[in-house]
Amino acid sequence: MQKKSHQGKRFAPKLKIKKGDRVVVIAGAHKDRDTVREVLEVLPKENRAIVEDTNMVKKHTRPTQDNPGGINEVPAPIHISNLMLVDPKSGEPTRVGRKEENGKLVRYSKKSGEIIK
Repeated sequence: MQKKSHQGKRFAPKLKIKKGDRVVVIAGAHKDRDTVREVLEVLPKENRAIVEDTNMVKKHTRPTQDNPGGINEVPAPIHISNLMLVDPKSGEPTRVGRKEENGKLVRYSKKSGEIIK
C-alpha cells in the first residue's frame, strides 16, 4: 500500500511567503485585490498562512485570570495558493522568484525585478 502524497514528506516545501510580508487575497471568500494585508504567521507543514483581517472565525474562550473570556473573532489560516505578494516598488500583486546574489538566495519580484526584503 502506498502512502498518500501529503503524508510523510521528507522535506517541507520552500514557501514564497514569510511572516511580515504584505499580500493580497486572490481567491476565496475574502478575495479583494485592492486590500493589502500583512501575514501574521506562516504554517509551512500545512501550506497555510494567517493573514490579518482575513478568514475571521468566532472562537469561544473560557474565562481565566488574565482573560475575561467570551466569543472573540480571530483570523483562521488561509491556503498559501490564495495569496499573492505585493511588489515593493509598484504596490501591485506579483509572482515571486528566487535568485542567488552574493552567495545567498534572495526573493525577487517577477514584475519589477526588485529584491524583496
